[in-house]
Amino acid sequence: MSISLERLQSNALRELAIILRNDTKNKKLSDVTVTEVRITRDLSYMTIFYVFYQGDEKTYQELLENSKGYLRSELAKKLKARKMPELIFKRDTSLDYGNHIDDLLIEIHNKEKELEKNQK
Repeated sequence: MSISLERLQSNALRELAIILRNDTKNKKLSDVTVTEVRITRDLSYMTIFYVFYQGDEKTYQELLENSKGYLRSELAKKLKARKMPELIFKRDTSLDYGNHIDDLLIEIHNKEKELEKNQK
């Protein structure tokens, strides 16, 4: 990946976070945290990974989809981009996956303790 693409992704993440927190009319979007931005090499698609801490996924996905035009135009202004990629929103499930792994490790640890206790 080229340095300029990495820089664009980094700038897009930062600017999108600011837009969502401060500039949107729907204040519910300020609950969305952008975790990663990936842009295709030909600059045609920008995949935005996000998390939220309250509510359901469908609600936030709909809010983001309905705000796509606004977010795209604001990002284009802030990034001074001549060509703005199509925005694609995906929920970041890595946190959920990490929590699931933690739960499994705790369960294994507790079972090992229980086995040790029963062997004594």
